[in-house]
Amino acid sequence: MKYSWWSQRFGARAKNVGWRIDYVLVTKGFEKKVKDAFILNDVMGSDHCPVGIVWE
Repeated sequence: MKYSWWSQRFGARAKNVGWRIDYVLVTKGFEKKVKDAFILNDVMGSDHCPVGIVWE
């Protein structure tokens, strides 16, 4: 399971116990152009990681 946020307590990231609290919002009508959504959980440096979309 991929998450976009982990508590800094109790080694939550190392145990991969997190939440999906980061989102990408799109305007109505644009959602049809979204081809993929992703979470880059290997990017370190914060208790959050990048999330994004791919569109046509």
